Amino acid sequence: MNDIRICDKCKFTRVKTLLPKLQKLDPEADIKVGCKSYCGPCGKRAFVFINGRYVTAPTEDEVLEKVKPHVKK
Repeated sequence: MNDIRICDKCKFTRVKTLLPKLQKLDPEADIKVGCKSYCGPCGKRAFVFINGRYVTAPTEDEVLEKVKPHVKK
Protein backbone atom coordinates (compact mmCIF):
# COMPACT_ATOMS: atom_id res chain seq x y z
CA MET A 1 0.00 0.00 0.00
CA ASN A 2 1.23 3.47 -0.84
CA ASP A 3 1.86 5.91 2.00
CA ILE A 4 1.13 9.41 0.69
CA ARG A 5 1.24 12.58 2.76
CA ILE A 6 0.44 16.16 1.84
CA CYS A 7 0.38 19.39 3.81
CA ASP A 8 -2.74 21.50 4.22
CA LYS A 9 -0.75 24.57 5.33
CA CYS A 10 1.56 24.98 2.32
CA LYS A 11 1.18 27.82 -0.15
CA PHE A 12 1.69 25.58 -3.17
CA THR A 13 -0.53 22.69 -2.11
CA ARG A 14 -4.25 22.96 -2.72
CA VAL A 15 -5.74 19.98 -0.88
CA LYS A 16 -9.09 20.43 -2.67
CA THR A 17 -7.51 19.73 -6.06
CA LEU A 18 -4.46 17.62 -5.16
CA LEU A 19 -6.21 15.04 -2.95
CA PRO A 20 -8.66 13.78 -5.63
CA LYS A 21 -5.82 13.50 -8.16
CA LEU A 22 -3.74 11.44 -5.73
CA GLN A 23 -6.74 9.24 -4.94
CA LYS A 24 -7.17 8.63 -8.66
CA LEU A 25 -3.52 7.49 -8.93
CA ASP A 26 -4.12 4.92 -6.18
CA PRO A 27 -7.60 4.58 -4.66
CA GLU A 28 -6.22 2.19 -2.01
CA ALA A 29 -3.46 4.55 -0.81
CA ASP A 30 -3.23 5.69 2.77
CA ILE A 31 -3.29 9.48 2.24
CA LYS A 32 -2.68 11.65 5.28
CA VAL A 33 -3.24 15.40 5.29
CA GLY A 34 -1.42 17.63 7.77
CA CYS A 35 1.75 19.62 8.35
CA LYS A 36 4.89 17.68 7.45
CA SER A 37 7.38 20.15 9.01
CA TYR A 38 8.88 20.72 5.56
CA CYS A 39 8.12 24.43 5.60
CA GLY A 40 11.22 25.77 3.86
CA PRO A 41 10.97 23.87 0.57
CA CYS A 42 7.18 23.63 0.56
CA GLY A 43 6.94 27.39 0.83
CA LYS A 44 8.45 27.59 -2.64
CA ARG A 45 7.31 24.44 -4.47
CA ALA A 46 4.51 21.90 -4.51
CA PHE A 47 5.43 18.68 -2.75
CA VAL A 48 4.13 15.22 -1.97
CA PHE A 49 5.69 12.80 0.52
CA ILE A 50 5.28 9.31 -0.96
CA ASN A 51 6.62 6.08 0.47
CA GLY A 52 9.36 7.83 2.44
CA ARG A 53 10.44 10.20 -0.33
CA TYR A 54 9.81 13.91 -0.77
CA VAL A 55 8.90 14.77 -4.36
CA THR A 56 8.86 18.45 -5.31
CA ALA A 57 8.09 20.49 -8.41
CA PRO A 58 7.16 24.08 -9.28
CA THR A 59 3.46 23.23 -9.81
CA GLU A 60 0.86 20.75 -8.64
CA ASP A 61 0.58 19.11 -12.08
CA GLU A 62 4.35 18.73 -12.34
CA VAL A 63 4.62 17.16 -8.89
CA LEU A 64 1.90 14.67 -9.83
CA GLU A 65 3.90 13.61 -12.88
CA LYS A 66 6.99 13.15 -10.70
CA VAL A 67 5.00 11.13 -8.15
CA LYS A 68 3.72 8.57 -10.67
CA PRO A 69 6.95 6.52 -10.88
CA HIS A 70 6.95 6.16 -7.07
CA VAL A 71 3.43 4.73 -6.85
CA LYS A 72 3.64 1.05 -5.97
CA LYS A 73 1.35 -1.08 -8.08
